[in-house]
Amino acid sequence: MKWTQARRAQKMNPSVIREILKVTEKPGIISFAGGLPSPHTFPVSAFAAACDTVLGGDAHAALQYAASEGYAPLRELVAAMLPWNVDPAQVLITTGSQQGLDLIAKVLIDEGSRVLVETPTYLGALQAFTPMEPDIVSVASNNDGLDLADLAAKAEGARFFYVLPNFQNPTGRTMSEAQRAALSAEATRLGLPLVEDNPYGDLWFDTPPPPPLTARNPEGCIYLGSFSKVLAPGLRLGFMVAPLSIFPKLLQAKQAADLHSPGFNQRLVAEVMKDGFLDRHVPTIRALYKSQRDAMLAAMTREMPEGVEWNTPAGGMFLWVRLPEGMNAIELLPRAVERNVAFVPGWAFYAEQPDVRTLRLSFVTSSVAQINTGIAALAAAIRETNQAAAHSESPAHDAAPV
Repeated sequence: MKWTQARRAQKMNPSVIREILKVTEKPGIISFAGGLPSPHTFPVSAFAAACDTVLGGDAHAALQYAASEGYAPLRELVAAMLPWNVDPAQVLITTGSQQGLDLIAKVLIDEGSRVLVETPTYLGALQAFTPMEPDIVSVASNNDGLDLADLAAKAEGARFFYVLPNFQNPTGRTMSEAQRAALSAEATRLGLPLVEDNPYGDLWFDTPPPPPLTARNPEGCIYLGSFSKVLAPGLRLGFMVAPLSIFPKLLQAKQAADLHSPGFNQRLVAEVMKDGFLDRHVPTIRALYKSQRDAMLAAMTREMPEGVEWNTPAGGMFLWVRLPEGMNAIELLPRAVERNVAFVPGWAFYAEQPDVRTLRLSFVTSSVAQINTGIAALAAAIRETNQAAAHSESPAHDAAPV
């Protein structure tokens, strides 16, 4: 029997990161590849106590089907923690913020629709959008911010601009207050909706980031958040805040996808959060991640050969690296793995014209000792690759006369 696949199924691609993570199962590999939170940050005892409370209070309701919108007390907690006036009726609890991207794609994208993204952008968003067969267009951007002239030139007919202002995945960069104000004003002028993804915004190291784009124009934005980075990813809980004009269709897409996110997990999170737990817990995550970032920056400065460039993220989980001219991160990866270190080549994060010299390093799941060893190994692989390339490009010697 032959199964006929839908055309959109042909557009689906495996996650490059998930494929690389398989390599990290090899014993002895130091992985800077995954975007996984450190398991040392998971508040196990708080969840153990919350389990007892939830099951002891109303186990039958906790284990039953639930409302598609989400558990009402959790929606109220989400609305209260955001820095603008949010009606809990605008909050949709999702099965991870990744589901939010999928729902947005189903509701807002038609075949051939123009969708704008940063350069580079989150790989998971590209995966969510691509099956809907849009025209995904990159807006020129770098550490100094977005090119608003390029945005304006590409905005006509676009369904939305997808943007990660805080400690972006993959680059770790953050939009300044001036950049956010300018982007918000320009998007309003263009009539361009924004989809603001903020899974890392609480993970700042020294200074909180500026207020969200959505706070400046709530009717023109959909906002995505996650509990994965501040509590635990295994809960698979995130949330979306959407204007009431589009909320019903997003809810209908949610109902068709999974009826509702796990009700028991929602009650656990609400129980853990209700007494201000995040205000006490998240600073411990920030302190740990800052120490790991500092260790990686020090190791990069100490070990990397001339020509390698990297940034200094003010929060989040990632460093963005650019190799010397002529190098290719995809070709570098096997040499790095031979030396027991892994990373993610940057090309996968580009919707158009990838920069093959880039790569992403995650610093949050490795100890300082592993960071030191892994960065030294990566630097050695870079030198080896450079030397091999130089040797292959050198002109051949004339043959000796016979």
